[in-house]
Amino acid sequence: MIWQIIPRVPGDKIAALADTSSEARKLYDGIKDDLYESSIARMHLGYPDAGHVSTYYPDSPDITQAEIEKVAVFLKDQQLMPENTRLRKLKSGDYEVLIASAVTEPAKRDTDKTSWTLDDGKKLRLVYGDYQREMQKIADNTSEAQKHALNDEESKMQSQYFTSFHDGSMLAHMESQRHWIRDKGPMVECNIGFIETYRDPHGIRGEWEGFVAMINKERTKAFGALVDCAPDQIPKLPWAKDFEKDKFLAPDFTSLEVLSFAGSGIPAGINIPNYDSIRQNEGFKNVSLGNVLSAAAPKEPTPFIRSEDQDVYDKYKDQSFEVQVGLHELLGHGCGKLLQETEPGKFNFDEQNPPISPITKKPVTT
Repeated sequence: MIWQIIPRVPGDKIAALADTSSEARKLYDGIKDDLYESSIARMHLGYPDAGHVSTYYPDSPDITQAEIEKVAVFLKDQQLMPENTRLRKLKSGDYEVLIASAVTEPAKRDTDKTSWTLDDGKKLRLVYGDYQREMQKIADNTSEAQKHALNDEESKMQSQYFTSFHDGSMLAHMESQRHWIRDKGPMVECNIGFIETYRDPHGIRGEWEGFVAMINKERTKAFGALVDCAPDQIPKLPWAKDFEKDKFLAPDFTSLEVLSFAGSGIPAGINIPNYDSIRQNEGFKNVSLGNVLSAAAPKEPTPFIRSEDQDVYDKYKDQSFEVQVGLHELLGHGCGKLLQETEPGKFNFDEQNPPISPITKKPVTT
């Protein structure tokens, strides 16, 4: 969902204000049709053919959900990752996959081919250089950051970041995350890239985010204790061991004080990387963003809490929420197994005797 503030002032009054200068009028003309838009569809992020809003499909108001799915399946078959892409449908009916990169002709590509003809005869072409100016600045700064790396893992991580943002390689970004999880307990923690896919209606294209934060040593000790006791707690969860990782990979679980977080919203906790092949087989990091938990105006009334209970709530809310975040990241994201066909004909579970769903009490089917 997105928020829109509709002015109480009539449109002709806003237009009169805009007429005070040619520059203001030009800006107003660019937004006037959307400023007073109040239809339900236009108030939501979603598929263009449903009348919803999304910038993941630029200049493509007639692209359908079926077409988006068709291209997504094709890219997956080509083993191309979509997180740093947008999809454009041309007037001809052909498609362009826009890849965020600092250059239009990268030295490192995740595929040898850049164009294909789909089964329905439509053309699909990879176009590098989306957000070229911004990606060039980011790549330059990751190159500078590498000069200040404190160890080999951090140096390799920044090198892979540069390749990913300069050349548009998601495989390089996967490598950066491998080095990131091996960099245990740094005093300054950072991560950056096209990470979460919540804002793409199709759930595959990532939103840009990045953060820099410092370790809170005292809070981190508590999370370390939680990690240590996790093997004793995991068997108590309400499902069979078939739904757990074959081997619990004890994560680096830290509490951070955020210095800077670039993105549409700051989470209270993070479990990354999101690449299942890494998270399930190689490891991950759990992060609690401590000063996000406690960021609130003092003495702010809380809805649905009686005034006589407010002081008790204020006293314990940070600690209780921190416990919730810790359990969510560690026992939620951290220990579950994604049941999947890891390669043609090979599964990471017994497909002849699938695990029994704790909800339906029947063998899982998906």
